[in-house]
Amino acid sequence: MGWYTERVLPHVVDLTCGGARMVPVRRPALEHLRGTVVELGFGTGANVGLYPDAVDRVLAVEPSMRSRELAQRRLRASPHPPVEFVGLDGAALPVPDASVDAVLSTFTLCTIPDIDAAMSEIRRVLRPGGSLHFVEHGRSDDPKVFVRQQRFEPVQRRIAGGCRLTRDPAELAARAGLTIDHVDRFTLRGPRILTTMSCGRAVREA
Repeated sequence: MGWYTERVLPHVVDLTCGGARMVPVRRPALEHLRGTVVELGFGTGANVGLYPDAVDRVLAVEPSMRSRELAQRRLRASPHPPVEFVGLDGAALPVPDASVDAVLSTFTLCTIPDIDAAMSEIRRVLRPGGSLHFVEHGRSDDPKVFVRQQRFEPVQRRIAGGCRLTRDPAELAARAGLTIDHVDRFTLRGPRILTTMSCGRAVREA
């Protein structure tokens, strides 16, 4: 990672995606989590304090050492559930097959370079009946907005740690063989190329 990506970007992401105003956006994705959860892109721990009591432990995947450092304040303030950092890359999870109850991704699927490998890994580590919970920004259903997303995406990738604007998390989950349980689509306040949101759940059937 370069200096900007490792030292500056974690603070920017924490301010834009991790503040109090984003709690109502994040919370629905966490509501029905239980048991052992893999959290992709743990970041600075913005979801700490939002995990339901039914969550026993969190296996955190986060490539940025600076983000891990910044997360310590939130981890110290919220000791339950225990969080263990287990990996750096969502495309290569150091987790046994069919061993976790849920995978959580909040504002992360847009940044993983090898997204197909990551989705395959998500399906691999989930137990049958386990689920992927996500809240992500992504591709707009409005053709005009989508064209603008395509035009701006190369810039977004350079300034936002590889973030893609044109991915659809539900489509990715279905392509990986997960069954979509539900998806809520909505738009946040701000530029529409950045604020088209999907919050949902996808299940591994077998």
